[in-house]
Amino acid sequence: MEPLRGDETTVGETTVVARGCRLDDAPVRAVLETDARPRFFWAAGTESIAARGSAATVTADGQSRFDDVRTAVEALFDDCSVPDSLPSIARPRAFGGFAFHNGTHEGEDSPWDGFPSAAFFLPEIQVTRRDDDAWLTTVATGPEAATEAEALLEEWRDRLVADSERNPGTPPGISHRKRTPTQDGWREQVAAATESIDRGELQKVVLAQSLSATLDAELSVPDVMARLSETYPDCYRFMLSPDSGGTFFGATPERLVSVRGRTVRTEALAGSTGRGDTPAEDEWLAAELLDSEKDRHEQKLVADAIRDQLEPFASTVRIGDRTVRRLATVQHLRTSITAELDDDEHVLSLVEALHPTPAVGGLPPDAALRTIRETEAFDRGWYAAPVGWVDAAGNGTFAVGIRSAVATEREATLFAGAGIVADSDPDREWDEVQLKYRPILDELE
Repeated sequence: MEPLRGDETTVGETTVVARGCRLDDAPVRAVLETDARPRFFWAAGTESIAARGSAATVTADGQSRFDDVRTAVEALFDDCSVPDSLPSIARPRAFGGFAFHNGTHEGEDSPWDGFPSAAFFLPEIQVTRRDDDAWLTTVATGPEAATEAEALLEEWRDRLVADSERNPGTPPGISHRKRTPTQDGWREQVAAATESIDRGELQKVVLAQSLSATLDAELSVPDVMARLSETYPDCYRFMLSPDSGGTFFGATPERLVSVRGRTVRTEALAGSTGRGDTPAEDEWLAAELLDSEKDRHEQKLVADAIRDQLEPFASTVRIGDRTVRRLATVQHLRTSITAELDDDEHVLSLVEALHPTPAVGGLPPDAALRTIRETEAFDRGWYAAPVGWVDAAGNGTFAVGIRSAVATEREATLFAGAGIVADSDPDREWDEVQLKYRPILDELE
């Protein structure tokens, strides 16, 4: 099926049929290791999903890209025939995400070739596992959609029964790496940002760095995802290979938004420190983070901004207590935020309202985005942008694409950033960024 742009109205003319069956197991590697594109992997909590092949694709660009995607995805699901007996876990979902900035990615050396400003796909094959429950879902389009969906179901049910998970291989190794900017360049960028803050033009801006790595061997992203799932089981692990180009993947601790019915869940994650070599040192670092005026100020800016962004949609917004979120290599300040909506809202409406949060952009938003564009010497692409899924009811979950990289077979570009406020120290922020590379770098070295 030809890709559909979000501003087109022809989606509803297509016959779309879904079929599904329960599985004894769900070996996701069999889905991810096929050559078919696009591919998507998602794991959060007790749920993991692997998807491949496109029954329908939606892309969009321009200022209305969120609205255009939502309209096209809603029309696609309206036209999709799903058996009533199929439980919610197995019902088709659309997977994808958005670029951080609006606009296409240009330049021969950009690792983001093949990544539109917004792209979602309804997969031909979707395998979902939640706790001990596993399901295979197939989707086909066209006049013979029902027959084709049944044939795909039979083919992949046999294929998955015959397959089994294997242990992930070893990391490929790195032969060369290049940082952008250099540490001296970083000091200049941070100094310029703090001067803007002193002049009252900004309250906060998140500046990012990139690390380009040449690999010693061909990279298996499914292997990386398996290793990340072992090391970061409490993070959102994601992988997206669009129709062409590289693969975007990561293990992010930050949920942008989750919508189920009229309940919205999100969080403010900001402020960072390392992990200790001993439990006592770990506790000391966590206590120091909680007592840090700079980090508490940075995190409060994020929490207050998210509350303000949700209030136009919500009857109530509840902000939890500030806690420390511990990951394998870093600790963050975290505040949970829950809202009850006044009316039914599509998850993509909330994604548009919240992206980018001050945790990855800054305040005021327009001034921060302008500073990022003028300062950073590389294209963020989909880094720090929304990635996730949406279903026919308009529910869904999106994570913020940090702790991430985009890779081809022998090249990987990692991204990480730090929030700059009035009293930020450039060298401390540099060290913080290096910590944030570790989740992906450890899987490559």
